Amino acid sequence: MVFLKGLKDSIWTHFDLFITDAKALAAIFMIIYFAIRSYEMMAGDKQLEIMPLLRPFGLVMVIMWWSAFAKVVAFPTDLVALKTEEMFNSEQTNVNNLRYTRADYMMKVANALYTYQAQTEVAEKESDSWYGRAWESVTSSVKEGISTVVTPIMELKNRLAVGMQLLMTQLLELLGIWILRIAVYIIFMIQIIYSSLLVILGPFAVAVSILPAFRDSFSTWIARFVSVNLYSGIGYLIMYLCSLMQKYALTSEIMKYKELIGADGSNANLEKMAWFAGNGVLSFGTVIVVFLIGAICMFTVPSISTWIISTSGITSASSSFGRNASTVLGAAKRAAGSIF
Repeated sequence: MVFLKGLKDSIWTHFDLFITDAKALAAIFMIIYFAIRSYEMMAGDKQLEIMPLLRPFGLVMVIMWWSAFAKVVAFPTDLVALKTEEMFNSEQTNVNNLRYTRADYMMKVANALYTYQAQTEVAEKESDSWYGRAWESVTSSVKEGISTVVTPIMELKNRLAVGMQLLMTQLLELLGIWILRIAVYIIFMIQIIYSSLLVILGPFAVAVSILPAFRDSFSTWIARFVSVNLYSGIGYLIMYLCSLMQKYALTSEIMKYKELIGADGSNANLEKMAWFAGNGVLSFGTVIVVFLIGAICMFTVPSISTWIISTSGITSASSSFGRNASTVLGAAKRAAGSIF
């Protein structure tokens, strides 16, 4: 996040790339605007009004003080992002502590599986008939000595199988958390790119809005700029809610691990351990699912932003293009039918 914030600040320093060109366009559009207004008043269509004539000067002042204006517009969204970031950071600390606790219980479960699988194999060998007959002539002290030697050997053998389960579990969880992180980085990078383009090219929207035909371009730019800058606040808010889900999932799995091996790891339930070992992974899957849900939710940030500040974007443009294309095709078909 520090890198993304630094990248945003470095890009926003190039806000003045097209300021000079925008000023020139604004001057030309002001001449055109005043010519239109003067002709309307000379023709008697409009009466003399002072306030509409002051509007172009106000827009030119916005272009001249563009950096300060962009920061003022972005200030409320920055406050929202700061507040939600603090909420996320405070909850993420609790989540990290629960992750360490869960990892500790996961290792206790793995160690218990090492031991009990080794004891199970030793018991299986002792139950063989030839194995039992051979041991009938041996004293109990020798039995205990051999069992003491064999059990660690079987445990070392089983560590490979259980270790593969633990590795698979960690890989799945690492994949889930990296999918979530990539989704977060994508959303924040999109926010940086969109906001930077709006800041750099925004003076043109202000200059064009001087003309009556493009009067709404300035207000549309403000709506889009605010909507894009809300990505950060909404993103942190979604991550905060995902942290709450992760907290619940981690707490739930910790309780289940305690049920398997006891609070101190010395009171394992063999039947439940056997069922759990048959899953193939040493996880209940809740945390992994929460990571994936969080990644999906992060991609809804642009849509949620348009709920708050309504803007026309790529979706509406695509739908309009589709409607126009279908209309043109329908007209072409009717024309072709009338000809032939």
